[in-house]
Amino acid sequence: MAHELYTRTNQKIYFAGLALDSLRKAEEGQALGGPGKVQAEREAALFHLYGALLGLCHEVAGYYRLAEANAPRVELLLNQAVLKAAPSPEFAELVEIAQQPETWLAQLLSAYEALSAPPAAPKAAKVDPTLPLIQTVSVSDEPPVLTQETMEGWRQQLKLLALRFRESLSEC
Repeated sequence: MAHELYTRTNQKIYFAGLALDSLRKAEEGQALGGPGKVQAEREAALFHLYGALLGLCHEVAGYYRLAEANAPRVELLLNQAVLKAAPSPEFAELVEIAQQPETWLAQLLSAYEALSAPPAAPKAAKVDPTLPLIQTVSVSDEPPVLTQETMEGWRQQLKLLALRFRESLSEC
């Protein structure tokens, strides 16, 4: 493999595609392990999507020869301090979309961060003897399941962003 920064981004985008394909097969019941396999493939896809984003950030940081070019996490590159120290249109765009919670990039970063969160016990109300035996349960407290289609959309967005950034970063 060549030692160019873009090769890592491309590799991670490809790996994310493989994990998403495996996730689709696991969801269709074609894989052994059932729910465990589905969760494992979901996490693998998310891991590779985050890696592709980090690779893209490394490409941009490498092009501009930023001091943070070898940062091990996306969050160390996509912040106002880095943008202020070395303004670039690519990082400005990434920081802007990462800060808006409804965007695909903010959702990807949030989902990746959630992978590291410890499991939390479900909230239980205090037992009151005057309550009826049958209780209503709120399912809205559970986090939404990350779908294969959502992550495939993120993968496509990353591919388009990488291609667009590479066009503007080339020294023709």
